[in-house]
Amino acid sequence: MARPFRLSIVIPAFNEAARLPGTLRRITGFLAGRSHLLPVEIIVADDGSRDETARIAGAVPMPSNVEMRVVSLDRNRGKGAAVRAGLAASRGDRVLITDADLATPIEEIETLLSVEAGIAAGSRGVRRELIARKQPLLRDLLGRLFNRILRLLSVTTLKDTQCGFKLIDGDLARVLAMQLRLDGFAFDVEMLARAERMGQRVVEVPVRWFHQDSSRVHAIRHGLQMLRDTLRIRWWLWMGK
Repeated sequence: MARPFRLSIVIPAFNEAARLPGTLRRITGFLAGRSHLLPVEIIVADDGSRDETARIAGAVPMPSNVEMRVVSLDRNRGKGAAVRAGLAASRGDRVLITDADLATPIEEIETLLSVEAGIAAGSRGVRRELIARKQPLLRDLLGRLFNRILRLLSVTTLKDTQCGFKLIDGDLARVLAMQLRLDGFAFDVEMLARAERMGQRVVEVPVRWFHQDSSRVHAIRHGLQMLRDTLRIRWWLWMGK
């Protein structure tokens, strides 16, 4: 049965009222005239925001071939929970996860579309020269250390799991929405690990990336949470969960 949308775009958002209008206009501007992607649905997954994220997102005008929806969590639970809700609500042949700050430009979806895979994962680790604006040194070093730990633990073979730009087969996305358990930033690791264990092809694709000063990731605090959750993932894999 044909899906109503060729593409679903899931944008997890927490207190993004100021940034979302510009982000949504940039996405719809890019989509204009790209018939191979249309029709599209954009799903803003509001992670219990305390500002007007949901109202403002829903008020941004959309072209006729783009449908806008807001999925709201009852409280702030974490990026993983928001993405999971967005994936579950999606109806597209493919699902793109992208951050509200568009640190990876929306134009990079064409690069992901060129790859046949269950998940085409945007990466900063394959061709680091594509990083147009680097993140602070501490964050960069901790991120690279984290992904090295993932490979040492045989959780994944990817060099960069945390780039917030991933294109997923639609049916796989909705299966993963039912299986994913982590609410925090390590949800990417769990998603990739589960897909690989399901026999899905996961391909790391180099993309352009620009560090955003307004990023809500705290290098130390969230890094420790992600390490804890990674050990949980490793345990689940050993236990066949």
